[in-house]
Amino acid sequence: MTRYGREILSCLRRAGGHLTAEQIFLLVKQEEPGIALATVYNNLNRLCQEGAVRRVSVAGQTDRFDQTVQPHGHLICDRCGSISDIELQDLLPQLEQRLHTPLDTYELNLHYLCPRCRAEETERSNAHEPHRTV
Repeated sequence: MTRYGREILSCLRRAGGHLTAEQIFLLVKQEEPGIALATVYNNLNRLCQEGAVRRVSVAGQTDRFDQTVQPHGHLICDRCGSISDIELQDLLPQLEQRLHTPLDTYELNLHYLCPRCRAEETERSNAHEPHRTV
């Protein structure tokens, strides 16, 4: 693994979240000022191929990268785009049984409104309700 690859992995572990390549680039650049964005993309692609990093693709959003490579699901907020892991009982055996074929892995994205966005939506709804006097 290259020096930059190790630094990218370290950055993902420190951040603990689901970062875009650009976010990773900005963080790695603090430690490695000479790194180029293309180098980050190339290393991320290699790390994904090697199974060290997992790419999280969501329609309409920039790909994110996850250091947790074991099968797990993601909660994706449809308003702010935040992504968080959700640990479920390993679904692989159940899926294989249902499909009658062995599987390597799965991706499960669950869409919802995160608590912060749900609270904002509730506030907006309450603000637009006409005040009733009794």
